[in-house]
Parts: sequence; structure tokens; C-alpha cells
Amino acid sequence: MRRRMAAASVVAAVAATGIVVAPAAHAEGRGDIRVTKTVVNGGSNVVVGVKNAKRFLITMTIKDNSGVKGVTYVSAYNATHGYEPVDHLGTTCKKVSTTTSVCTATIQIDPTWIDSYGSGNEGWDANAVAGNWQVDATVQANDRDYWISDRIASFKVKRAATLTTDATPEPVRKGGTLTVTGKLSRANWTDLKYHAYTKQVVKLQYKKPGGAYSTVKTATTDSKGHLRTTVKATASGSWRWAFLGTTTTTKVVSTGDAVTVK
Repeated sequence: MRRRMAAASVVAAVAATGIVVAPAAHAEGRGDIRVTKTVVNGGSNVVVGVKNAKRFLITMTIKDNSGVKGVTYVSAYNATHGYEPVDHLGTTCKKVSTTTSVCTATIQIDPTWIDSYGSGNEGWDANAVAGNWQVDATVQANDRDYWISDRIASFKVKRAATLTTDATPEPVRKGGTLTVTGKLSRANWTDLKYHAYTKQVVKLQYKKPGGAYSTVKTATTDSKGHLRTTVKATASGSWRWAFLGTTTTTKVVSTGDAVTVK
């Protein structure tokens, strides 16, 4: 992987900290060329774990009366801090009419690089990369019109999460007490491991065979990310924990644990 910033030639370096940040926000240009629509990752959050690089697409619909020449710059970065630990793997354009083209940029975030991205910056928190991101782009027309587009799209980069469920005893007598435990963890980009996600509300859900899951109650993770609650066993079925996610951590649902009631 080429470890560089997207369109690195126009990204500003802050010498005092060693952090590379995105250029100052602005919008200017010449002529009628515009980005009329932008979709990031098919409209879904970009979720990054601790091992595999995550590739996603930025798809831009661009219009100009002379036709579109292409994209000369595209950047995806954290909207709050300006952090841009990404690889821009290239952009391709497809002409769909005499005035319109759809251009697609391929962007990659490698979790193994996020922490080293901030190397040399005291107090650097690799996990601060998660949160609200935005896309900027510069586009050019056949008649030499151009437009520097600020915030053509907003999206979220989130830390991956894991969640487990274990319901005991199995089987359980009808009317008996069933204890349901689990653990919620999320990716930590500082050491590339999953750490306990504490003080988070998680839903306990149940479904009968062939039915759909519904929420029975909620519980909160403890200081080690553990969940524990009890329910009365009335019928056979499956139990699972469901976490709705936060602004920086993806939602996750555990695998169901089937329990037979006798």
C-alpha cells in the first residue's frame, strides 16, 4: 500500500505537530461546472476494524455544458480535526451524456496505519479519526471551466464492534430463570485490538422459532464491557444482544443463542 494522503500535493503539513491535515475549506471556480450529487460508500457508514484495510467509493455526478474532463483532486477527511489517514487509489470517469459524467474515486483506510499517521505528535489519539467526515473535490470541464467544491458530501467513519451472547442453562425448565450474558467490544486503532466498550446500553432480544426478534429489556455494559441479566423462561427460542451504535462506533448484533424450554 502506498502510504500517502489523498492528493498529497495539495495537503498542508503542520510542522509543529507533524500531523498532516486537509487544506482550508473553501469553494471557488469558473464557469458552470458543478458536482450535482455525491454518494459515499453506497450511502452507508465506513466501518474500520483492526486488521483489514477498508476500501470505499466516492461517486460524483458532474455536469457542464461542454462536457466533463475529469476530477483533478478529491479528498476525504475528518471534518472536526482535518485528519486524513487515507490512500487515494485512483479516480475513473464514465460519460453518461454530452454534459454529464459519473466519476468514482476509490479510497482506502488501513487501520494498521492510523496510529503511525500521528507519529511524533504528543497526545495523538488514533481513535479520534472516527466520527464525521467530509469530501472535497476539484472538477474540470472540457472548456476549462473548473470548480473547487467544499463539502460535497458528509459521512461517518466508525470503529468496528463485536458482541457476544450466551444464555444458560440449556435446556431450561419452563418457568425457570434464564441467565443471559455477553460482551461488547470495539476496535482500538492505537494497539489494533478490540477493547471493552463500557457504560453502553444494549438491548436483549428474543424470538420464537420462525418468528422475528423483539426487545425484551435493556442492560448496560460494566467496566469490562460485560452484560448480564435474567429472564423467566416461558418458551423455546433464541436470545441475542443488539447494540444500536454511537457516532463513532458501528451498530452490532450478536449471533442468536437458541434455548430449549422443557
